[in-house]
Amino acid sequence: MKPALFALWILSSSLLLAQTAKLEEVGKSPVEARFAPGGQIRVELCSSGVELRGTAENLLRVSYHSEQERTADVRVRLQTSGDEADLRVSGCPHNNFQVTIELPRSSNLRVRMFAGDLQIRDVTGDKDVVLHAGQLTMDVGDPATYSHVHASVNTGDLEAEPFNVSKGGLFRSFERSGSGKYRLYAHVGAGELDLR
Repeated sequence: MKPALFALWILSSSLLLAQTAKLEEVGKSPVEARFAPGGQIRVELCSSGVELRGTAENLLRVSYHSEQERTADVRVRLQTSGDEADLRVSGCPHNNFQVTIELPRSSNLRVRMFAGDLQIRDVTGDKDVVLHAGQLTMDVGDPATYSHVHASVNTGDLEAEPFNVSKGGLFRSFERSGSGKYRLYAHVGAGELDLR
């Protein structure tokens, strides 16, 4: 019995290690790690142009480029453990810097970014996204899939066509509740929030 238990312990430890990755790369693109659908992904981004895009692949991949500036100081820190991932991109150039983040289509997102142009496409799951200044464009899919929606801007425009909302000015927001399974929170400090 003891050899069987020992073998089971070795197998479970191997599976746990296979699902855990800790990467930190500077000046290297792309950076990627295996990650299964349905997990929680926390993202912190430097000011830039960013596209987060859901795919059918079971991985997280970060790639970037700049047409004018060096990218040797860009740091990508990616840590995965089971169904959780933490991603941080820092050291970004100031002009014409673009980041593409590919992730499993079914993922729960928490994203924080100071300033820039942030686009989120083809991701199904909970979304908690804050951009302090700039343009946030997010595909929300079917509005009926959400149990709670809260979207706001401190100053700027709030466009949410799937929810029949269009507002502009200071401290604009809206909330909706429904029978879906996902939650959506989106906030822009100054700029434009566009839910599509």
